[in-house]
Amino acid sequence: MEAATDHTHTLTIEGLTKSFGRVCALDRVSLSADREFLALLGPSGSGKTTLLRVLAGLETPDAGEVCFGGEDYLAIPARQRRVGMVFQHYALFRHMTVAQNVAFGLEVRRGRDRPMDAEIRRRVSNLLDLVHLEGLDGRYPAQLSGGQRQRVALARALAIEPKMLLLDEPFGALDAQVRRDLRRWLRDLHDRAGVTTVFVTHDQDEALDLADRVAILRDGRLVQIGGPQSLYDDPASAFIYDFLGPSCRLPGVVAAGALRIGDWTVAAPSGAPSGEVDVLFRPDEVDFVPAGGVAVLVRAVAARGSELRIDCEAGGQMLELRARQPAALGPARVAPRRFKVYPRTA
Repeated sequence: MEAATDHTHTLTIEGLTKSFGRVCALDRVSLSADREFLALLGPSGSGKTTLLRVLAGLETPDAGEVCFGGEDYLAIPARQRRVGMVFQHYALFRHMTVAQNVAFGLEVRRGRDRPMDAEIRRRVSNLLDLVHLEGLDGRYPAQLSGGQRQRVALARALAIEPKMLLLDEPFGALDAQVRRDLRRWLRDLHDRAGVTTVFVTHDQDEALDLADRVAILRDGRLVQIGGPQSLYDDPASAFIYDFLGPSCRLPGVVAAGALRIGDWTVAAPSGAPSGEVDVLFRPDEVDFVPAGGVAVLVRAVAARGSELRIDCEAGGQMLELRARQPAALGPARVAPRRFKVYPRTA
């Protein structure tokens, strides 16, 4: 007999729509997740935080459905959704100790929903161990570093034993080094907690490094969703290609199965659109070649660690390339090792 499928952590969103006046923040967004780490990635105003706030019960959509664990989540009051939420600026209670902050969600429960005091102390102690803050239970938020405060916020969100963890740019107020240090720790925490995690960020590296899948939003619409490597290798549009990392762009023309970029002609990739196109490639995926390739004029060369930053001009456009091989100032030719071709945008 086949075992029953466990849907207790399955999130399903169908046709979610939300407007603020004339601004459409979410436009028929549909996606699903099940015990995975899902990153919502996009520029400011793309709808990421609005979607998170709908899941948390802090916003009511105009249309659409949200189901979690087989239940109509929109019909459940926010306090009963078993959701843990972490904000960018911690939102800790300054007058409470670390232990009191972590215990807060349990202390305010009423009646039989409130654990016994001994159970609350046990759970707080275990969570502080989990987030590597053991021994700091008696300190106040002002006595902690930014990274430690964010760990307290995560422990507090986990104290209520949530089925879903919502993270709204949780590392946004931290410096770059602390952000990098906390990335893998957060991923490990997700794996151990066994919850569905939805993580909002505008940092491409964070999303690609942490998530099982990445959902890219633009102007309230879901424009692509997939695994980090598949998204990076095969962006659905020039916008997504640009957004996922450093890129170089040159105009080209596709005709009769050939792609022409300046005075360089190569076979057009399979499925390339005909006519005027934009050719995009990563600045570190090019070779300087003696023949073939695109004619450029090298304007400047500067060392950046083991790489060289090479500023070039190609057909009146400036390109910033990255290479390990030296390049002399003056005329040269470069050939992208791989590139993507998209319809020309205005």
